[in-house]
Amino acid sequence: MSMFMRAKKSFSTSLKSLTRFQRCNHTTLGERSLQAELYSKMAPAANPTLPSIDTSKWKKIQASKVGISSSMISHPPWIVLDTLHKGGFEAYLVGGCVRDLLLNRIPKDFDVITTANLEQIRKKFRRAVIVGRRFPICMVHVKGSIVEVSSFETVAKHNKGKEKSLPSLIPKRCDKKDLIRWRNSRVRDFTINSLFFDPFTCNIYDYNDGMSDLKLLKLRTLIPAHVSFQEDCARILRGLRIASRLHLSISEDTERAMHDLSASIEGLDKGRLVMEMNYMLSYGAAVPSICLLGRFNLLNILLPFQAAYINLQRSAKNSMMLMKLFFNLDKLVSCDHPADSSLWVGLLMFHLALVNNPQDALVVWTFASVLYHGNWKSGVEFARELGISEVKFVPEISGFSESKSDEDLAKEVAQFASLVQDSVWTLTKTSNLLESMSRYPFSPCSGLVFIPKSTAKNTAKLFDRIVEDIRFFSKGRRRKSPEINYYLLGKGDPCETRYALGKIILETMKAGPCADAAEIITDEKDGLQPKLSGEILTNNQSPMKKDKRRAPSLSNSDGKGRMPKKQKLAETNQNPSNSYSKKNRKVVAKDELHGQEATEVKEDEQNFKFQGKLNPRKHIGEESR
Repeated sequence: MSMFMRAKKSFSTSLKSLTRFQRCNHTTLGERSLQAELYSKMAPAANPTLPSIDTSKWKKIQASKVGISSSMISHPPWIVLDTLHKGGFEAYLVGGCVRDLLLNRIPKDFDVITTANLEQIRKKFRRAVIVGRRFPICMVHVKGSIVEVSSFETVAKHNKGKEKSLPSLIPKRCDKKDLIRWRNSRVRDFTINSLFFDPFTCNIYDYNDGMSDLKLLKLRTLIPAHVSFQEDCARILRGLRIASRLHLSISEDTERAMHDLSASIEGLDKGRLVMEMNYMLSYGAAVPSICLLGRFNLLNILLPFQAAYINLQRSAKNSMMLMKLFFNLDKLVSCDHPADSSLWVGLLMFHLALVNNPQDALVVWTFASVLYHGNWKSGVEFARELGISEVKFVPEISGFSESKSDEDLAKEVAQFASLVQDSVWTLTKTSNLLESMSRYPFSPCSGLVFIPKSTAKNTAKLFDRIVEDIRFFSKGRRRKSPEINYYLLGKGDPCETRYALGKIILETMKAGPCADAAEIITDEKDGLQPKLSGEILTNNQSPMKKDKRRAPSLSNSDGKGRMPKKQKLAETNQNPSNSYSKKNRKVVAKDELHGQEATEVKEDEQNFKFQGKLNPRKHIGEESR
């Protein structure tokens, strides 16, 4: 909470110089004929019978006063912006990327909007394709990256039927550019996502009090919340995703509508559901996302088995291994270093198998260690070395035995891996889900399953080698580097995913110090703002000294191999297209910052005036959309 208040205070201080916001007061003098023609086509015709537009909340803010400059835009989107600008079109950054820049977070991607129509956009670039039916956009391939470019004209055409309901009498002090931006902003979901950034004039345009809500770290729908969520119930999931990632409070109206309309998400396309769930679980905010889903009764719909497990564990005051697994997943990934969905699906499969078939602790240690090392001999040695502490997860761990031979251990690990594979059907078949829910007869279950069978099949294949012949791993190649290759992890590479799974399970079994418990965000008591609590994450084993700077050691010939510090923004094998402008930004060791004094964080704060909620572990990158 103190961190939240400090961030909020820092945010407020940065805005003191902006108490006198400028009204939008632009002229159209000197506009090129092309621009004048484009704007005349997109702007609504004046209709004196309709009420005039209230411009009292329209603001134009100088970007430099809130710590934003064009140098913060990564190279691919800048190429797109510059090309469109030189072609005679207006081009802006819009939506979540502007929000994240204001909060000093690296956007997941940069969305561009322009006055050019989609066909004009496509002709400007060598590799560009128009996709989508309802809201088509142009996907521009630049420097190994894809930049999504939308057109003002698309939104204007889509809302042509609603034109009569929009005020269209142009105010005296605003030109057609203002009106076009304003009208586009009105179709967006939340006020904080309705901001435009013009990198050529270095101005930010705010037509809906988005800056004020960002200052308060508040999530608020742009139109009345019930109307907004009835138009598109996926906004409920998107709102919870944004709130959990950026640590936002939720306005009363928005919260009430989320409660009232939560059941409507059952009607969403399954592809949309898995996309939203992947954004929640693969980008470093799985724990707060799960807590918010539970608070709004959405976890019962999306993941009923996991919801029932959490409720039972809480009522019995037992530790929650599932939440610890996702806690350690959040330590591993972030917005700029996400994972493929196979990682969180694999964790759900692993935990399902343990709940339904509790295992000896040494079996779990060995299973995770073999995944981590990719080598049976190193894996089993490492497991026996680490498995000396008693682990108390109920009901997942059945006991502990040190007397198992390697042969017996290999057999039991292979059998458990087979159970992990079989558990995938609970996530993909309604009949299997209902059968598993018999364990929790008083818990609700909609029978909804949304994980694609292709994803489930690929995830199950991760464990094929362990099931078929775990001894095969004795011939497996050792990793050249203990650092995670985030490019491969994001692509769902089997070796990298197995390695990450093993690391997460090992860290969970090691059960970190009590200080880690304060990092878990729960949905307790009041507070639209998620609350820090140690309830979910309790110490589940005998004391074990743990160095937060070092992950489990990779075994080598001299037995002294160590995991070096993982650099959050400098992966040696990462896709070069993911480069980001790092001027005035310091590369931060993610694991090293976690739990340290905030001296380095303060240095970063001095470089950026506009500061949102800072988390010392991952303040450099968060969700963008």
